[in-house]
Amino acid sequence: MDQHDLFEKGLAQRKATLGAEYVERNLAAADEFTRPFQEAMTAWAWGFGWGDDAIDAKTRSLMNLAMIGALGRMHEWEVHCRGALKNGVTKEQIRAAIHVVGIYCGVPMALECFRVARKVLEEAGEL
Repeated sequence: MDQHDLFEKGLAQRKATLGAEYVERNLAAADEFTRPFQEAMTAWAWGFGWGDDAIDAKTRSLMNLAMIGALGRMHEWEVHCRGALKNGVTKEQIRAAIHVVGIYCGVPMALECFRVARKVLEEAGEL
């Protein structure tokens, strides 16, 4: 698969998970300085990384919540928490993922994840 095909596949997956409006807003905000990175990450992360059927989107979302939570990147965690809901992850599964973050990364990180999850879940009408 060439770079263009990976980008198109990634773009479709990125929109399905994060929402078309969010993705289009990010791409539109890219300028000549940031556009190459946006395009590369859409192709690489979403086209290559999410583009096969070996792991379903729900499981990938749970993996992302654990990894991004471990890194403490709460802005990205919030984006991917919303995406996880779109991919069928339940609030109970989000809670379980946060428990794993707490076990392996510490209570303060789990508390941050819970704080952000509460915001996302309230906005989604899940709390």
